[in-house]
Amino acid sequence: MHRSAPRLARILACAAVPVMLVVSGCSALSDSDSKKDSGSDSSSSATSQGGQKPAAVDPVKYAKLPEPCKSISAKTIAKLVPKTKAKAGTAGKSSDTTSRGSCSWNGLDDNGIKGSQYRWLDVSFLRYESEQSLGVSGKKRAEDNYAKEVANAQATEGAKKVRTSPASGVGESATAVGYELTKTGEDFTYATIVTRVDNVVITLTYNGTGYAGAKSPSSSELMEGAVAAAKEAVTSVGTANK
Repeated sequence: MHRSAPRLARILACAAVPVMLVVSGCSALSDSDSKKDSGSDSSSSATSQGGQKPAAVDPVKYAKLPEPCKSISAKTIAKLVPKTKAKAGTAGKSSDTTSRGSCSWNGLDDNGIKGSQYRWLDVSFLRYESEQSLGVSGKKRAEDNYAKEVANAQATEGAKKVRTSPASGVGESATAVGYELTKTGEDFTYATIVTRVDNVVITLTYNGTGYAGAKSPSSSELMEGAVAAAKEAVTSVGTANK
């Protein structure tokens, strides 16, 4: 049996009412959320504009670095690295010499049938600026990275018999890391000093071995030389900033 056209129209009209109410409700909810978001944005903006700025941090103590290859005296280099290939040292590449720099020396003291002694010495400097926008001083950044450099030395790949101890009398903070490492078929002894002076971190490594039957250097001998050279590197930072 077919419904009349007027009756069908009334049924469709009634069916449409809930849809209209839902749409109306969604529209109202959307407007309400929009107002809330707008208020939240305004509050956030106000906080951003009227909020406290990060506390000012002290300027760094050291504004520049020494020339790495001149940070250790020629006398000390001659003593620690006999028969040095390049007495003036070999500077490492750096895109910013005010923030980082390094230098190395190596030499082979060949005594013929009595054997030979090989030595390598390198020193690196890292200088940290204060970050005003973050409220972090250069000294604090250096302290954090000093700890990382010590950890890096302790985690040297292939290192054996790793030993760590404080290195007194070297900078404001200093750690000595000694270990043994086999390379090119020979057993090398390593002595590393990581030290910090305010916003500058210095890492110095001294290593060596004996060839052709020559006795390898003792860990204490190398550590003593590393400490002496590290003290000169520390002094050079202060001299460069006078």
